[in-house]
Amino acid sequence: MRKAANRQQARRDSHLNVAVHVDPWLLVPVLLLVACGLVMVASSSIAVAESHGVSTYYYLLRQVMYILLGLLLAVVFRAIPIAFLERISRPLMWLSALVLLLVFIPGIGHSVNGSTRWIALGLVNFQVVEIVKVMVIIYMAGYLARKADMVRIRFFDTLKPLLLAAMLTSILLAQPDMGSAAVITAIVGGMVWLAGAAWRHIVVLGMLVLPVFGFAAMEPYRLKRIISFMNPWSDPFNSGFQLTQALIAVGRGEIFGVGLGASIQKLFYLPEAHTDFIFAVLAEEFGLLGVIFVLSMFMLLFTRIMIIGLMAHRAGRPFAGNIAYGTGLWIALQSMVNIGVNLGVLPTKGLTLPLISSGGSSLLMTFLALGIVFRIRYELDRDAPLKVARIPNTPGARK
Repeated sequence: MRKAANRQQARRDSHLNVAVHVDPWLLVPVLLLVACGLVMVASSSIAVAESHGVSTYYYLLRQVMYILLGLLLAVVFRAIPIAFLERISRPLMWLSALVLLLVFIPGIGHSVNGSTRWIALGLVNFQVVEIVKVMVIIYMAGYLARKADMVRIRFFDTLKPLLLAAMLTSILLAQPDMGSAAVITAIVGGMVWLAGAAWRHIVVLGMLVLPVFGFAAMEPYRLKRIISFMNPWSDPFNSGFQLTQALIAVGRGEIFGVGLGASIQKLFYLPEAHTDFIFAVLAEEFGLLGVIFVLSMFMLLFTRIMIIGLMAHRAGRPFAGNIAYGTGLWIALQSMVNIGVNLGVLPTKGLTLPLISSGGSSLLMTFLALGIVFRIRYELDRDAPLKVARIPNTPGARK
């Protein structure tokens, strides 16, 4: 009786230690990126706030509020068992399509700069595609966990999730939001590839997807962006204005930067300096060293999330592993696109820099997804002692 009681107490202590313990390799880059975002939003948004007739630190205070709400979301989803997410994963793809269609309903959808991507929620507007990214990742994790063997050998089972992604892409292109459409398609394709799909199937699917985006890029305003991206200096005061101003900001930063708060480009030269082009302001104020720091933190975060996904697969938890893979791909791809736009490597897209750019929808959903990853890590740690305890005490083991 005493031994049984001791074992139960040890198990309770183990669960308590796991609940308190948080993966530092995951937590540290998140905290540093969020702190960097707070500093840069404070620096880059002052002139914007004054031009809008609001408090000097309006955008900073709003960012703090969204971070606190995001932390609450992360805590809530860290408490939700991964098994529950797996049970509700099947209808999420169709539900995500319905959510995207909400923006076209009069009185619910809200347009900004000619794009209908937001729904009005009282005092704030919410960009629905951000929650759709999370829903797609959860759906794909469930699909690939159920069809793992078939995806490796059957072309149709590889094609099916891409067809559903194509449905979402068509809705996003109608909003229009080609950047998010490309990110979602890349996430789905990346998750299918990581699930072990045959290379020949991936190549065929790529050949089917590229013409679709090529055709979408032929829209006059998108084509104008691509042409200006190839040579922004040919029209620096019109179509190439954003990119030329971003490149000027990056060039002014040199190695050590001009100093915090000393950016000139954020003073109405660089549009969207506190959102889409916040990385250019960071490069101007902190130079190459600041750029390397941010890239290193994103690399550390991506690597750790993918390692957690690998750990989950090795522990026989394919659904949890697939969610981690999808979350890592999402953060990495969106970061790469935003940074690529700021550095003139990619055409201009309206995508924020995760955890850094000012904005509520992206920040909240990124925290939510990270909360799920923290939950995966927690369950792996929690169940590890139980797995060891089930190993039989064979004579060889005693030796």
